[in-house]
Amino acid sequence: MSPDVNCARSHAPIIIAHRGASGYLPEHTLAAKALAVGMGADYVEQDVVITRDGVPIVTHDIYLEDVTDIAARFPGRARADGHHYAIDFTLAELRTVIRHERVDDAGHEVFRDRFPPSGVHFGIVTLAEEIEFVQGLNRSAGKNVGLYTEVKYPAWHRGEGQDITRIVLDMLAHYGYRRRADEVYFQCFDALELKRARQELRSDLKFVQLIGENAWKESSTDYDAMRTDHGMADVATYADGIGPEITQLVEWRPGGGLVVKDLGRWAHARGLAIHPYTHRVDSLPANAPDSGSVLATLFDQVRVDGLFTDFTDVVARHLAARRR
Repeated sequence: MSPDVNCARSHAPIIIAHRGASGYLPEHTLAAKALAVGMGADYVEQDVVITRDGVPIVTHDIYLEDVTDIAARFPGRARADGHHYAIDFTLAELRTVIRHERVDDAGHEVFRDRFPPSGVHFGIVTLAEEIEFVQGLNRSAGKNVGLYTEVKYPAWHRGEGQDITRIVLDMLAHYGYRRRADEVYFQCFDALELKRARQELRSDLKFVQLIGENAWKESSTDYDAMRTDHGMADVATYADGIGPEITQLVEWRPGGGLVVKDLGRWAHARGLAIHPYTHRVDSLPANAPDSGSVLATLFDQVRVDGLFTDFTDVVARHLAARRR
């Protein structure tokens, strides 16, 4: 284990704005990032995919019809599976699409009480633009908000001819993010890719291993094996923290009762920070009584080191009251 690994834990939990203040504005828009910074986020998240001409853009999925009007603007450009993949479009083409609140396959808003359809035109943002935007806000607002950057499906991207991890790490370095001490986390679901980034690409950034479920098919990583004491020992050889789903740490039973699972204890024993995803006041974990109970459980019982949230202001108020 490198002596510099596992330096990411902090006594004060950090607030990570999940795709920005996405409880209030469409995800991964500059407006959502600005609101999150104003609400007190310590870090804002960037999910990154690559365009046909090799430009990293900030959006959650490798396809775009769930959060943009791309299907209407480019009829006939979907692949056989019906998806409009970002990598099939140039940046110039993507500049013409409009972002909106996330919708399901039937076109219905996933979160019914969030930002409504409107005449406001939100656009696709490049990673470079978002970095400059956050750095600009830090200067003008006197803040030190960091980046929390995820590369999406790196093995798939390489199969499409784009080395997303190298592209993103090079861009972060260009903007001054090179060391663990810098205000950035680099996250991925793919364990092999994080190991490659550490060993082959020689990145010294803080790494977070995202943990999913095998059924999600996020990568070839075996998450069942990872969610063990032995798995945490392996993660600690290349990463500084883990990003598990909330219910991988704690589970609320029907009719009451709470089960705190061993994953958090195993991770902390290995010196790993814990940054679970995703706190949403309008989509609580199954059987959880309310948002406040979820936050109290995570911060006071699991003792997480940070939290991804769609509602930065709610978590900021909770942590402020907790410090009193």
